[in-house]
Amino acid sequence: MIDLRQLEVWFITGSQHLYGERTLDQVAADSMQIAQGLDSAEATAVRVVYKPVLTTPEAITELVRQANAAPNCIGLVCWMHTFSPAKMWIAGLRHLNQPLCHLHTQFNRDLPWPTIDMDFMNLNQSAHGGREFGFMVSRLGINRKVIVGHWREDRVARELATWSRAAAAWHDSRSLRVARFGDNMRQVAVTEGDKVEAQIRFGYEVHGYGLGELAARLKDVPDSEVGRLCDEYEQLYEVAPQLRRGRERHASLRDAARIELALRAFLEDGGFRAFTDTFEDLCGLEQLPGLASQRLMADGYGFGAEGDWKHAALVRAMKVMAAGLDGGTSFMEDYTYHFGQDGGRVLGAHMLEVCPSIAAARPRCEIHPLGIGGKADPVRLVFDAAAGPAVNASVVDMGERFRLIVNAVDVVAPPEPLPMLPVARALWKPQPDLPTAAAAWIHAGGAHHTGFSLALAPEHLEDFAEIAGVELLLIDKDTQLRQFKKELRWNRP
Repeated sequence: MIDLRQLEVWFITGSQHLYGERTLDQVAADSMQIAQGLDSAEATAVRVVYKPVLTTPEAITELVRQANAAPNCIGLVCWMHTFSPAKMWIAGLRHLNQPLCHLHTQFNRDLPWPTIDMDFMNLNQSAHGGREFGFMVSRLGINRKVIVGHWREDRVARELATWSRAAAAWHDSRSLRVARFGDNMRQVAVTEGDKVEAQIRFGYEVHGYGLGELAARLKDVPDSEVGRLCDEYEQLYEVAPQLRRGRERHASLRDAARIELALRAFLEDGGFRAFTDTFEDLCGLEQLPGLASQRLMADGYGFGAEGDWKHAALVRAMKVMAAGLDGGTSFMEDYTYHFGQDGGRVLGAHMLEVCPSIAAARPRCEIHPLGIGGKADPVRLVFDAAAGPAVNASVVDMGERFRLIVNAVDVVAPPEPLPMLPVARALWKPQPDLPTAAAAWIHAGGAHHTGFSLALAPEHLEDFAEIAGVELLLIDKDTQLRQFKKELRWNRP
């Protein structure tokens, strides 16, 4: 599972020697209190670690080098307590390869109106110290998050937590390995892309394998482990009667369990945290790894169907961002529409591979024909997604750049049961409405595959795009198609 508290953002404070040691001692004490307060805030996802006050170019550069090299440091949170001449920051910032957050706050919330004097003013200069720092970061063209407000406000802690989750996903992406079993679904365009450019931009590596390498692992799986996993299925899910021990389709459940154990071992041995497969390439497997893919996603792995490595990496990034939050995250596909009079609905699903972390109730473990691929009937988990606000996101390769498209949606319960639909599904109302959202998505070139999350908000993906330096397009309640098309034109290189 994903443990974000092993990761750190470093809280660094800018000042200068002009004010004397007494003032600098107070700056350090205040900075430590802010760092400790943010670290203990309820929303905080990663550790916030205080670092000594920076007053010279040499100290700044050395700290940046340490941050770049520290294995658990995922970003810097910078605060200017006093005025800190920004030319001191040039060398350090030019070396920085970590995400940057500028916290524009001050130690005190209110001004002490009857007692305020120049000593107070010299100590509490965040208002213009932050502007000096902000100019230099903008002058150097460095992407960053800017959070404005008093550090004790819940909103400020939440914004910092959102950014730190995006920074954690970026940290994970830069060492991510994606295993790709088979190629893309034949003749499909949007699942293709430039893997070299993706590695340059996002850091992750995509490694291709033939299905024979996975199939060869099946014979190494002990029958005792297969039996143990089948027992686990019966404890966790409502297993269809024909799949249970001693019944006519139990062998299919055992096949699914064997595939899961082989696939999990392959991924663990290779250090992979995301993977793809395709129903067009199943040589050596009895069935498409539906149940295996669902359960691996529930454990934090990224997944993309039909060889879609970009969305496997995106789902993994969203899993990292969402670690510890209520709700779930899954691979998804916009499958079919309900053009009703209430703004319209999208029924999202896939052939098999939807993560049970988004389920509203205990999933059912069932077996049904797949209809394509020419293999044995695959076992899968079937459920309805929980209701609530969610995001649906797609990353596409536009040739000269990557683009991340995000639609804010509201998941609702189906108005009627779906007894004949043998797959997991989510029904949602896209914001602002189906016609506008679908048109904007199509104008943006969004894929039919997505990363879907009931745990994340658009701000998480916005911060991730800012850190990665990729174009972000948001479709939400305020979207107007005419303005959205202008944004697309403005964003062209």
